Amino acid sequence: MARRTRRAVLTALGSGIAATAGCGAFGRERVDVLVAGSLQKAASETLQTQTDVELAVEARGSVQAARLVADGKRDPAIVALADPTLFNRVMNTPWHAVVASNEMVLAYNPETDGGTRVAEAEPWYDPLRGDSVSLGRTDPTLDPLGYRTLFVLALAADYYDEPGLADAVLSPDQTYPETQLLAQFETGAVNAAFVYRSMAVERDYPFREFPPEIHLGDPTYAEQYQTTSYELPNGTAITGNPIEYGAVRRDEQEATRTAFEAVLSGDWLAPHGFTVRQAYPRLVGDVPSTVTQ
Repeated sequence: MARRTRRAVLTALGSGIAATAGCGAFGRERVDVLVAGSLQKAASETLQTQTDVELAVEARGSVQAARLVADGKRDPAIVALADPTLFNRVMNTPWHAVVASNEMVLAYNPETDGGTRVAEAEPWYDPLRGDSVSLGRTDPTLDPLGYRTLFVLALAADYYDEPGLADAVLSPDQTYPETQLLAQFETGAVNAAFVYRSMAVERDYPFREFPPEIHLGDPTYAEQYQTTSYELPNGTAITGNPIEYGAVRRDEQEATRTAFEAVLSGDWLAPHGFTVRQAYPRLVGDVPSTVTQ
């Protein structure tokens, strides 16, 4: 693992893979950016205001995004994912930068009967075990939010001494794409959803907080989080860890450098409810010489 000061990181970056920057509107250079669904709003809006480069942002579940790049179906200049382990486990990227963290919460729609039950319930999971609350989550085969939901329920089962909690709460018809999950509140499809804190903050939905022992956002409980795991369809085993977001730059064009400097600053993430720790950005792996100089 390589660590550099924020100044060193932001002044020299490189990787040297495929060039994907082009020309956007009004003659500005365009950089293709593939991001996790939970980063879509932050990237399309706030990040775009912090660089003169035009960003062409596509959002997918992080597992799906990593697969698209690994299979050669997407060739973005910058990739930002909700689980940095996907860079080496799926994309086989030699290095990446960790830029933010998050935590899991249970968001609810207070204008529905089911949402009101979630707001008032003690313990928080009690109304989820019956038919009185429609629950939403994402597909664990497509993005980290999906398998982190499973981790939260597994940890909660131990924390509250509730064996079989996940089986009592989950059903196959609850899954939605990450980019559409909270929009289901507006359609009335769900009353509550397992989401990242940032997602609830962005849409101004109230949420139930979980104890740090289970919300996956406190590094102090890393060993406890690691007692959970999930196997992706390709056989890759994902272990529970404190939630972090990572990004990598895939070419050395000036426009991409400029955009990636903004990515690493972290300033585009905090307003959207992400946690940007003093230690970020943290460089991990075989960092190019242009970064280490």
